[in-house]
Amino acid sequence: MLLVLKRDPQQDLAVRRLLDDQQDKNSPNYHKWLTPAQFGAQFGAADQDIQLIAGWLQNHGFQVNRVSNGRSIIEFSGFESQVEQAFHTQIHRYALPNGELHWANASDPQIPAALAAAVKGVWSLHDFKKKSDLVVDGAHLASPGTSPQFTSSTGKHALMPGDFATIYNLNPLYAQGINGQGTTIAIVGRTDFDQSNVYNFWSQAGFSQFINVILNGPDPGILSQGEEFEANLDVTWSGSVARGANLKFVTSSSTNTTDGVDLSELYIVDNNVGDVMTESFGLCEAFFNSAEAQAISALAEQAAAEGITYMVSTGDNGAEGCSDPNSSSANQAPPGVNMLASTPFTVAVGGTMFNEGNNNSTYWNSANGPGGMTAKSYIPENVWNESCPSCGLWAGSGGASGVFSKPNWQFGVSGIPNDGARDLPDVSLAAAGRHDPYLLCFASQCFYGVGGTSASAPSFAGIMALIVQQYGRQGAVSYILYRLATSETLSQCNASKTTALPSSACIFNDVTSGNNAVPGELNYGTAAANTKREWATTSQQVSDQ
Repeated sequence: MLLVLKRDPQQDLAVRRLLDDQQDKNSPNYHKWLTPAQFGAQFGAADQDIQLIAGWLQNHGFQVNRVSNGRSIIEFSGFESQVEQAFHTQIHRYALPNGELHWANASDPQIPAALAAAVKGVWSLHDFKKKSDLVVDGAHLASPGTSPQFTSSTGKHALMPGDFATIYNLNPLYAQGINGQGTTIAIVGRTDFDQSNVYNFWSQAGFSQFINVILNGPDPGILSQGEEFEANLDVTWSGSVARGANLKFVTSSSTNTTDGVDLSELYIVDNNVGDVMTESFGLCEAFFNSAEAQAISALAEQAAAEGITYMVSTGDNGAEGCSDPNSSSANQAPPGVNMLASTPFTVAVGGTMFNEGNNNSTYWNSANGPGGMTAKSYIPENVWNESCPSCGLWAGSGGASGVFSKPNWQFGVSGIPNDGARDLPDVSLAAAGRHDPYLLCFASQCFYGVGGTSASAPSFAGIMALIVQQYGRQGAVSYILYRLATSETLSQCNASKTTALPSSACIFNDVTSGNNAVPGELNYGTAAANTKREWATTSQQVSDQ
């Protein structure tokens, strides 16, 4: 279990001031990143508070395993009866309508008044896990050695690494040796996976990479095909974009009360594992209590202070983050965004969908090039929305956070509402799994098609690794991304325009067409549906930064 410690108000202000200064070229703290121990010494709990809290836990029979280097988390373990007695709550077994069985606390845990000034609460006391943000299109499957183009009468194509590099203009960077060399991408996981599938894919794409798996605690094994598929995707595509980067996949076994995803996040940040961090899991804000929200936000702040740029996928169900994407309608739950992506200290990565129209030959070659590449150029992009009542809520997730207020760097950009809330996403890449999916190898077969923001987030992590190679660690890079966006002449950077491609001088391509309305929402399927704007990134941000 993870006990969340509080900062005092002065420490909170000091952290925010430091993060601002680290992105201000006129500040003596510009790009002066902290180690986890330095962060803990400046902004963590005091020794006397930690000793008092640890003593209280031990007096209730718990084993104190460790204090995080950032001094914001105490990891402890114990029995159900000890939890119930110490935190004045009951742990029950719950049966869901779909037949799933879960452990969970029946009421919020209570913290003794003597510790309330230093303890926020428990990160979680249940085994409800975050969901992966991917959609698999099983129709896109071929045997090894066959064409990965997957052209069909419906105009479907599929992305090999060479296609992605062509569409998002990475090839000029590769030609200069900018491929992520010397950087490290840390990937959040909670399962094992068959690495041979990833190596097989890279080989067929025409390059080689190396995977370093870090086991944090007991070996979780391969939890399921779906979990393994997510791990495979995250590693495959972060490494496909940043072909020279070090890849560190951190996996942690879930416990009865703590998601392995949370444990892997904590390990990566508290051990400063990577320059870039990517995560493709999520759960809507309504499912988190205030202690969990603070823990997630504080960990992202620590990552930023260390110079880690932290990517999180926004999800695959439009603004209905509390609904199952496989549902036929979103009216089962209130709107909501992914808590893990909504903190202002992560880069929320959304999804777009290519719009070739009836001009496939304009954008795709009829025969494969090296590594299966068939794309010719950038392809116009709309908001990703493949939802329908019979096929689910599959659309690019985004909207306004109900927990976090709008950060200062999100003001003053055209298209962002003056709503006072943190708005998602920050950037977007292709994510339409049924239209032009990403490819990978799985279960000793090549190739499967996959989409969702689970594909766009690790791909953007790869782009960030190219930036880090050139300019060093970036930390909370949204400060810079939004500053770059305000400098654009958006009329020249219309990503959705089909008569001409955006100017080559564009840093971002502005997605102006489409919406992320899903079945069950007001005006779904009409021009009056709520719309949102997304930023489709290009590699120009690397060279223009």
